[in-house]
Amino acid sequence: MADKPLIPVLRVQGSHREVGRQIGAACAAAVHAVVGFGQDMIPGDGRTMAEQMRVAEDYRSVTQRLMPHLVEELEGVAEGAEVDPLSVFAASVEEIWAEADDPSEGAVGSSLGSERGRCSDLVAGPPSTVGGTLLVAHNNDLDAGVDPNLTGIDWNVDGEPRVFSIGIGPWISVGWNSAGLMVSGNEIAPNDERVGLPRLLLVREELRQTSIAGMMGAALHPERASSYNNIFAHRDGEVVDIEGSATDSVTMTLSPTGTLVHTNHYVCDAMLGYEGDPEYAELSAIRFNRGMELMEQASAQPGTINENRLIEMLSDHENAPDSLCRHPSPGRSSVTVFWCITNVTTGQVTFGRGNPCDSVPQNFHFETA
Repeated sequence: MADKPLIPVLRVQGSHREVGRQIGAACAAAVHAVVGFGQDMIPGDGRTMAEQMRVAEDYRSVTQRLMPHLVEELEGVAEGAEVDPLSVFAASVEEIWAEADDPSEGAVGSSLGSERGRCSDLVAGPPSTVGGTLLVAHNNDLDAGVDPNLTGIDWNVDGEPRVFSIGIGPWISVGWNSAGLMVSGNEIAPNDERVGLPRLLLVREELRQTSIAGMMGAALHPERASSYNNIFAHRDGEVVDIEGSATDSVTMTLSPTGTLVHTNHYVCDAMLGYEGDPEYAELSAIRFNRGMELMEQASAQPGTINENRLIEMLSDHENAPDSLCRHPSPGRSSVTVFWCITNVTTGQVTFGRGNPCDSVPQNFHFETA
């Protein structure tokens, strides 16, 4: 196994503004990189950067009205990193940034990397797993250039569940909390986006909850701007997958064999009309179909899927460059920048920088009592 640097883990504590300041100061390089907007990232014809910031202000106004603590936290990030607070908020609004012309390159987004948030999720529970545990496996694909800014954060906000997350500075890709909950999922491209609560910030709100019902309420807030495919899991064995858009959603759970797979396109019949990137959906389907194949093979023998089996699946290179484990390839900027396997039942998180086929495992553990 290659001798790769570990993902650093930052512990923060205090009020929303205080933890924001601590994150901003510790992750200043990442924050500066993300808010370094270029004119080529602005969608449409002729909008200036000043006009783009006014659009971001519309989203901030909604968030300030409905979830002021999230705005306060980001203002703390800006203070700690010594950058403009509106720029930090604008970076959190994926909905307002341009898509790349080449669908093989995916979305540019808020400078968090081309093909932002392209991910693969494999979920296994009883009867497919050893001992009936609930396991969630996730590969997170981003532009390789974000690698130096990957950060694990141990959030300890006054009066709230403890949270552990992995992402780019304060921007969360996947997270867990001390209430026995986790948030995973995949970016999709709904065609009904609108001004509202940014979906990236709703991930932070979901992790403040103490039940899957609370997470669902946050994800499906009636004033959401858009949605991810959200995967919520609880240590009691409950799993909910929400394929959402700004105005609609469909809820799924584990199959009768105890498995679930999702990548970066709509798969529910009722949501297919919201697909805003049909060309990329074809590429995403390659990973989806391979994940389904691997999970069907494994679940054909009930009680056999464990963490090691899921790492093998995340490390699969079939159909490269559109494989579950994604490596550098000509014409593609997206690679697997980190992976994680969660034993939701026990609260054990195993994760690593880079590809799961060549990585140094790290661990974080939530007590289950």
